[in-house]
Amino acid sequence: MTVLQIGIVGVLGTLLAVQFKSGKAEYGIYMSVAVSILLFTCMIDRLRFFVDTVGQISRYIRVDTGYIAAMLKMVGVTYIAEFCSGICKDAGYQTIATQVEIFSKLTILALGMPILLALLETIQVFLS
Repeated sequence: MTVLQIGIVGVLGTLLAVQFKSGKAEYGIYMSVAVSILLFTCMIDRLRFFVDTVGQISRYIRVDTGYIAAMLKMVGVTYIAEFCSGICKDAGYQTIATQVEIFSKLTILALGMPILLALLETIQVFLS
């Protein structure tokens, strides 16, 4: 799908969710979740392109595949957390959305620790 089509789906989904919210609030939330899932599945194609490009870059530059895997995990955690946080915010649960965001940031930090340690080891070798 093109960006224009995604924008149209997003706006129409939002208008339908707002319309349903005035009658029964739970239907607006369900509509919001359904549109969000539809848009998320459309993003998977773009993410596949990103993963393929990173794979090509890794073939050109000899980098440990563990680093690339960690980077892809970080991107995945970021997208999933943003998606879940957005749904929680739409439903009116700001506190849960904030907790999801904090957990995802801590997860990304934990995923980055081995890379930071490898960088520090490399710096130590150069300084020795």
